[in-house]
Amino acid sequence: MDDDTALTTAADDIAFRSRSIYLRGADALVLADLHVGRGEASNVTLPVGERRDLTSRLDALLDATRPATTVFAGDVLHRFGPVSERSRETVAALRDCCADAGSDPVFVRGNHDTALDTVCDDVRECYVVGGEPKTVVCHGHEEPPVAADRYVIGHDHPAIEIEGRRRPCALVAPDAHRGADVVMVPAFSRLAPGVEINDARADDLLSPLLDGLDDVRPVVYDDDRAEALAFPPLSSFRRML
Repeated sequence: MDDDTALTTAADDIAFRSRSIYLRGADALVLADLHVGRGEASNVTLPVGERRDLTSRLDALLDATRPATTVFAGDVLHRFGPVSERSRETVAALRDCCADAGSDPVFVRGNHDTALDTVCDDVRECYVVGGEPKTVVCHGHEEPPVAADRYVIGHDHPAIEIEGRRRPCALVAPDAHRGADVVMVPAFSRLAPGVEINDARADDLLSPLLDGLDDVRPVVYDDDRAEALAFPPLSSFRRML
């Protein structure tokens, strides 16, 4: 299988968006690692505030894709302990964004979401997307409970440095987990650090669904140009980064 065919097989129904993906066949927007409350926990705030930043960017994605379903693929929350009132209100605001756009929100549990059940009464361990290929959305921190042809995950917050600029990126990995494709989305939070894949090796990854990075293809969404830039397998161009 050549490089272009590998990417097409794993991602031919995916529209890569800013820190997210849209599954065309399933009419579903998928984003992960919002880490609501991280700014509050670390005394770091974005200039416009965490809630406004998250909701304004979600609104833009909902307006662009008009998905029937919006899947929050884990680590919706940042803190492991009790959820603050501010964080509860932020999660409610995210729900309101979906409701206003006519999109059904689905919340999938991540490793940080130990208290998400106190905020949402419909938290799932994974979300099975209808159609072909059979796609399961899970957080990616542990073995998925359902077999699939493709897994869409978050968890590692992948990013790539190009010409001195660090950019969030998706990773497309054909046949990566028991013969299934894996697509890892970047963190939706702009405050969450993650794995910079330029020099990363297998031991730097936390998700058990990816054993290494040599065969993965990074996809960077250029917000300025509003287009996705797909790169060849990482092993073929690491030396140029």
